[in-house]
Amino acid sequence: SPLAQRTPTYTSQARTRAGLMGNLLKVLACAELEHGPIVFLDFEHAQPTEAETAVWNQVSAVLEEAHGILAELQSYNGAGQEIREAIQNPGDLALQEKAWNAVCPLVAKLKRFYEFSLRLENALRSLLEALTSPPYAPMQHLEREQALAKQFAEILHFTLSFDELKMTNPAIQNDFSYYRRTISRNRLNNQQLEAENEVNNEMANRMSLFYAEATPMLKTLSNATTKFVSENKTLPIEDTTDCLSTMACVCRVMLETPEYRCRFTNTDTMLFCMRVMVGVIILYDHVHPVGAFAKTSKIDMKGCIKVLKEQPSNSVEGLLNALRYTTRHLHDDSTSKQIRALLQ
Repeated sequence: SPLAQRTPTYTSQARTRAGLMGNLLKVLACAELEHGPIVFLDFEHAQPTEAETAVWNQVSAVLEEAHGILAELQSYNGAGQEIREAIQNPGDLALQEKAWNAVCPLVAKLKRFYEFSLRLENALRSLLEALTSPPYAPMQHLEREQALAKQFAEILHFTLSFDELKMTNPAIQNDFSYYRRTISRNRLNNQQLEAENEVNNEMANRMSLFYAEATPMLKTLSNATTKFVSENKTLPIEDTTDCLSTMACVCRVMLETPEYRCRFTNTDTMLFCMRVMVGVIILYDHVHPVGAFAKTSKIDMKGCIKVLKEQPSNSVEGLLNALRYTTRHLHDDSTSKQIRALLQ
């Protein structure tokens, strides 16, 4: 998986890539594209240039943890059985204790996931600053800063992977609800539980809001992007949304063009590319005033949905659902009936 390849190798070629762009980068003029030339984003092999190194190192430190977080979430089974037994036998103290002891380590995990979302938010902010800074246009940024574009893609890939797993695991909210109910009950009885030192009331409130979202990581990223735009008054909003739409366009063209697709040496790269495309569409839809689905949108939504629908349904159903349920403007009057029909 592209997330795994993260050790920088500073060859002389990598050092001069800022000027020459090396052999990895191909700027391919596509006459049929309204948005000008398309750049092949090397999601598999891009290495940081010296100019990218500071931001790359900062983001890399966060992404190091992403694999572990996904693995932990994937193996998260919850304490459903213990909680059921405790609720059915309220007088049995041994069962109450058994449920509590099962839930506490799980809540500690959920706290780690939540804290990771905050670090991910800071990493995204650093990447947005780097990929939208003057004087370069979005396409130039993607050409010049392939390794940062790859990291931005890795954050989106992680985000959609995390949210897909979270959406299909009701144990997360059940465990956390039981934890909060038990803390409240004990507080009424003036009992302080050790676990409260780990997750105090304020932290529990913040975690509650986070896990109440259908797609908590995506919500974190879209809030961070919206905040980035509102705080950078001197930076036109188009600089950020154009960065997102350009990335969506690049991913779509890479997916639908056999000569680019055949450059993917890893079968996971197709899914990676699709997740990234959907991620940037959703961010664009949350940040852009009229969203991704309007006729004036710079994203070819029909083309993007078509590319997804050409893949086996089991690998893209979660992504299509993300477009159906986590975008902001799909049901606006400005969305064409055709696009709505494609997503039905």
